[in-house]
Amino acid sequence: MTVSAGPVAVAQRLRDGMAGGVLSFPLTSFRDDGTLDPDGYRAHVAERLAAAPGAVFPACGTGEFFSLDEDEYRQVVTITVEEAAGRVPVVAGTGYGWAQAVRFARIAEDAGADALLVLPHYLVAAPQDGLVAQLEQIAARTPLPLIAYQRGQVAFTADSLRRIAALPNVIGLKDGHSDLDRLQRLTLAAPEDFLFFNGASTAEIQARAYATVGVPAYSSAVHAFAPEIAGAFFTALRDDDHGTVDKLLRDFYVPLVELRDRVPGYAVSLVKAAARIRGHRLGPVRAPLTDPSAADLAALTALLTAGLDLVGATL
Repeated sequence: MTVSAGPVAVAQRLRDGMAGGVLSFPLTSFRDDGTLDPDGYRAHVAERLAAAPGAVFPACGTGEFFSLDEDEYRQVVTITVEEAAGRVPVVAGTGYGWAQAVRFARIAEDAGADALLVLPHYLVAAPQDGLVAQLEQIAARTPLPLIAYQRGQVAFTADSLRRIAALPNVIGLKDGHSDLDRLQRLTLAAPEDFLFFNGASTAEIQARAYATVGVPAYSSAVHAFAPEIAGAFFTALRDDDHGTVDKLLRDFYVPLVELRDRVPGYAVSLVKAAARIRGHRLGPVRAPLTDPSAADLAALTALLTAGLDLVGATL
């Protein structure tokens, strides 16, 4: 087990990383029979790291955290930590109820993760006091810094944000609601050093809008299969090259979202299929997700080819 740096140090590393690159959420590799493929996953993570992300987030939503058992989770986080070798922060996913989340948190700590992304709890709606208590229970049982993820049934008020930000090891919030009115209220309520980033599906679509409320950092699913496109978009956005941003949005990202929205779960399975098209040994998604149809795979291949051409790359 490695000893994690304190919350302030981890937050600063993440802040520095967010300023220099997208946040990468690797896919988890399975064999055709559905079992974990550690070697395939290691190769995939190594390629993601070679594309210079700001941080890497294993076993989160894109990495099918919901389908991993504890031993598989340990392998995924351990491999990521080994491949990162301290170059970028490793933020592992955790979730379900707080008791289960703590079990995964301890595994991540033993594996050497730098921090945890607390995914939305399972199934039930909860009042604000309960959402805060969920973070309190986890924070009291792990020394790792925590980033809360609001999406689905989890949406914090400004008062709740102040309460979770007061917890010593809660360092940030990932937002998946894209409610900019609410998000602006949260950024104004938070301490100055609190981290925020855009975690909407295909976050590039709304990256400019998020930046207007003080949240320029974002996660990128596209980085999992086309870091050339993700990197070109990040650079154009950072440099206020609106012509390139508009072209990439119009000719790649918007069509990708339209394809993604055809079937529930394509936010993960379409991304995984795109990575397989590019030669990554990742295998199928696990149920309840389903792999794309032949027609959608053909459309994805054509779109990916066109998108790579926009940035001078090839399939």
